[in-house]
Amino acid sequence: MSAVRPLRLLVITYYWPPSGGAGVQRSLKFVKHLPQVGVEPTVITVDPHQGAYPVLDESLAADVPAGVRVIRTSTFEPFDSYKKLTGKQVPYGGFVGESKTSLVGRLFKFVRGNLFIPDARRGWNRYALRAVAQLLEAGEQFDAVLTSSPPHSTQLIGLELKRRYGLRWLADMRDPWTDIYYYKELNHTPVARWLDARYERHVLEQADAILVTSPNTKRLFQHKSAQIGAEAIHVLPNGYDEDDFRLPSQPPHNALLITHTGTISETYHIEQLLRACAECLRRHPAVPLRLRFVGKVSEGVQRQVQAAGLAQQTEFVPFVPHDESVGYLLRATVLLMAIPDVANNLGILPGKVFEYLAANKPILCVGPTGSDADTLLQACGAGHALPYDNYDMMLTRLEALAVQWQRNPNLDLPAGRATAYSRRALTRQLAALIKP
Repeated sequence: MSAVRPLRLLVITYYWPPSGGAGVQRSLKFVKHLPQVGVEPTVITVDPHQGAYPVLDESLAADVPAGVRVIRTSTFEPFDSYKKLTGKQVPYGGFVGESKTSLVGRLFKFVRGNLFIPDARRGWNRYALRAVAQLLEAGEQFDAVLTSSPPHSTQLIGLELKRRYGLRWLADMRDPWTDIYYYKELNHTPVARWLDARYERHVLEQADAILVTSPNTKRLFQHKSAQIGAEAIHVLPNGYDEDDFRLPSQPPHNALLITHTGTISETYHIEQLLRACAECLRRHPAVPLRLRFVGKVSEGVQRQVQAAGLAQQTEFVPFVPHDESVGYLLRATVLLMAIPDVANNLGILPGKVFEYLAANKPILCVGPTGSDADTLLQACGAGHALPYDNYDMMLTRLEALAVQWQRNPNLDLPAGRATAYSRRALTRQLAALIKP
């Protein structure tokens, strides 16, 4: 009897090590665990010497299994011109958050929103398509192709592959498209908005399966067209890799340490929480409350920390590799998560929330009640959403933690509450979608 051959999946993703940050994690972790569930992945990505990554993390290369084929291609993008004219590194979110007063900043934002539809990385598509064509012409066969976005231009690769070859196509969409919270900042003309929405609708209508990270994002996409059935959209959230959490938890005994990892700006509206932290310190002088921000922190948030009188109690740590970031989680008492105060934020479910849950710490979540993040935290018994302007609720929660800390500085929660969100479990769900 001949052995059953593994399923073969073609993974097309712009972000891949040495790219760092949140965008690379999902595809990387899927590929890491796919061979264990009988799927042989081949990755097509951009040449890192030509691609544009906001941050680098060389340590992530260790997660790529030996034997996995990674094909890197050329690309053609406008970011070199941006860097030469502004002196700045590649911005996050397609020039979002860049200066609103700089003439060059406004120009690039307009160009990004109107000449590069859906985004400025579309110049990679023809190179990725050529790489797929070469594989197929050489006789390679794949059971499915998965395209991961953002950048949403990557989904147009899947759309073209579906048209040319009829491959089963899984469109993995980590974020909304035309409903992303910064969309209006790109200053699209009516024609550009129409074209972008048309691309989005065609992708959603033509993909064999659409993967999203939260229930509210599923509802958002489902309403884009009457041709999109609920059964075509699968909620496959982000998760945590058990291999990243092998070290023991080590909460400090000399401070109630609240740690935030990742990017945070004024849009996240943590001002009231900072005020509540300062008041908690005043009311409970025996409890040395401390704050630690690991990653990109805007100047506005740093000013908010100063205004709250917490400068002496706060540490800012620049971007660190992913494994070091996990270490900061394990060395915290409590973890801080904030959902940006923007449109459609009920469906924002940051990938880091699952790593927060895996660290088994209480979680302070600043954001809307009834959101997908709020529902998840309550289901796992890790916390609940604290509305942006509800100072009293924040202070009550902090005081309860302070009283608890005085009895025992280890506030860790019972383990095993988030096992359904391990990367292995989620990869098994993905494997089930590769064949119809």
